[in-house]
Amino acid sequence: MAFEGLTGRLQSVFSKLRGKGKVSEEDVNEAMREVRLALLEADVNFKVVKDFVAKVKEKSIGKDVMDSFTPGMVIIDIVNKELTELMGGSQAKLAKANKPPTVIMMAGLQGAGKTTTSGKLAKLLQKGNHRPLLVAGDIYRPAAIKQLEVLGEQIKVPVFSLGDKISPVEIAKQGLQHAKDNNLDYVIIDTAGRLHVDEDLMEELKQIHSAVNPDEVLLVVDAMTGQDAVNVADSFNKQLELSGVVLTKLDGDTRGGAALSVKAVTGCPIKFAALGEKIDALEPFHPERMASRILGMGDMLSLIEKAQANIDADKAKEMERKMRNAEFTFDDFLEQMDQVKKLGPIDQILDMLPGMNKAKGMKDLKVDDKQMGRVEAIVHSMTKQEKSQPEIINHNRRKRIAAGSGTSLAEVNRLIKQFDEMRRMMKQFSGMMGGMGGGGKASKKNAMKQLKALGGKGMKFPFR
Repeated sequence: MAFEGLTGRLQSVFSKLRGKGKVSEEDVNEAMREVRLALLEADVNFKVVKDFVAKVKEKSIGKDVMDSFTPGMVIIDIVNKELTELMGGSQAKLAKANKPPTVIMMAGLQGAGKTTTSGKLAKLLQKGNHRPLLVAGDIYRPAAIKQLEVLGEQIKVPVFSLGDKISPVEIAKQGLQHAKDNNLDYVIIDTAGRLHVDEDLMEELKQIHSAVNPDEVLLVVDAMTGQDAVNVADSFNKQLELSGVVLTKLDGDTRGGAALSVKAVTGCPIKFAALGEKIDALEPFHPERMASRILGMGDMLSLIEKAQANIDADKAKEMERKMRNAEFTFDDFLEQMDQVKKLGPIDQILDMLPGMNKAKGMKDLKVDDKQMGRVEAIVHSMTKQEKSQPEIINHNRRKRIAAGSGTSLAEVNRLIKQFDEMRRMMKQFSGMMGGMGGGGKASKKNAMKQLKALGGKGMKFPFR
């Protein structure tokens, strides 16, 4: 996960500060040396690190902090606020044209993931009841147009294409007109990947910009390229006047320095972050939530929003009733697994829970689709009676279930043994989901309490 190394280093630094009743200037200096090294190791721009540490240090050695009852906690709060400011302070929302359609131009290097990100952005806009149009402006990369058409078909979004013989400038102009004629309110123009030193292709981007006058120019940057991602953003910004950045592959980089450097170096806000390969794995970038994740405090608001968007409230309430009345079966277990899977990968869910990265056994927990698939296969190999009455599953039945599911007897034994523990965990999730229906402040507050309680328990998963 992004920032994994940085989070571990910072938590080590702050655990020392928390244990001190009084903090001296030397303690602060020592902590800031560690923070500086941690940020540099995370591939954060050197100048950004220098400025960040100077600001934190200046605020941390003030009299109010030194004389406070919990100076360590105050310093952590200062770091949290400065990290948030470093990444932009608050969420930078997508621009909206006064008169539809809103035009979004996607730019970036070859291989950064522009075409896929264009599809993800269209899917995200769909969720907001918008009617986007994808415009296939990459005529140079083999199969780029086909890739966009396949994505469009997958998410039921129209794709405008004129093949690879017409100039991208003309394709963009006609695509915009097509959106106007068909009452579509967003136009996402996928352009060809290019090197920032390629003058001809950069000139073509400028011509597309002049032709359609976009409301947003988003640079798609691969977070795994580290410090070079910031240099790319800076170069593009000087030539194209970017309005925002989309960081892709943020889930695959344990350093994540690009996210901490790009706003400070270019002045361009990060508007979206891609945290996976699936078509719905694109999220608005919230600096304050990312800062909280980096410091190991979790990101419960994002988790709650995911639950509200993906979980069937009626099903959750019925499931809660069943568990309350001890009627929870293996069939219900499968249903709950499906509900939880809608929130995203389990390790990403845990990453949003405060303190879960430090919880015993949770740090190295990796749960992939294949592992969850084996659990589902085991349950599907049970008879109806076995699903509702696990206590009847004797040794011979377990052997049959293992053979039927293509798993080992040990895996079947482990799943059945841990079923009760899993029920307890799912009960916590169900309580949280049951409070999601209203979506108001009260339900969010209740869900927050449920999640805090969940985060404090040592959860076990029958996938290891």
